[in-house]
Amino acid sequence: MIDNERFCSSETILESIRQKKAFICDMDGVIYHGNRLLPGVEDFVRWLQKEDKQYLFLTNSSERSPMELQLKLQRLGLKVDAKNFYTSALATAGFLASQVPHGTAYVIGEAGLINALYEVGYTMNDINPDYVVVGESKTYNYETVIRAVNLVRNGARLIGTNPDLTGPLENGIVPATGALILPIARTAGVEPYFVGKPNPVIMRQALKRLHSTREDTAIIGDRMDTDIVSGIESEIDTVLVLSGVSDVNTSQKFAYRPLLVLDSVYTLAPARLKPQGA
Repeated sequence: MIDNERFCSSETILESIRQKKAFICDMDGVIYHGNRLLPGVEDFVRWLQKEDKQYLFLTNSSERSPMELQLKLQRLGLKVDAKNFYTSALATAGFLASQVPHGTAYVIGEAGLINALYEVGYTMNDINPDYVVVGESKTYNYETVIRAVNLVRNGARLIGTNPDLTGPLENGIVPATGALILPIARTAGVEPYFVGKPNPVIMRQALKRLHSTREDTAIIGDRMDTDIVSGIESEIDTVLVLSGVSDVNTSQKFAYRPLLVLDSVYTLAPARLKPQGA
């Protein structure tokens, strides 16, 4: 039997979310799985654009630049401007530039992270850097770990682009930044500082990019431990979608709750903007 009071409440909340001026949206599990665009995403993005919403696709991954992410979605059939992407690499670069302007870093990571640091005036340094910065990396090895440990023990601060222990692949998972940084942190005897979700730092930077306030913004994600807690700690309304790692029971395992739970972002697009028969 339908709980009419709860149903009406959910419909009211859904409409209030639709009225937001800006949206911060996670990518993997919300927009795509690996190299497959999720059903209804095109309708959702068309709604954002038609209604002149401000939106930012925010990812904890530091591997790719906004341009690379734009090209990926273009290959999947979705046209989105590069300015609508924001990554933990950009957030990390922005944070470091605010702490030590024009500093130096020893980086374990991919081009997206290295380029982001260059763009804020940082230079690479494997002798006496201000920071050791770790992101997702395909060249991670024992030698880079030893080098990083020694630099941290000699005074460099240890930074992780995000605390995620694993990242998704179409056929499984891979170690992510939180796992890769652990041997360095434990061996050097320090605690790393993570800039990506759920750190409110990345959320404040995202709001600045959107030229929006937290009251006028909603965050959409598929993970309770990054996306939803990020919104709650930043006082931004939260939408959990069940198109990624979460199911209908996931939120019950946490001490906090999303404001709204939806099957996918497709539900956010009003019926009048959906294809006939959808």
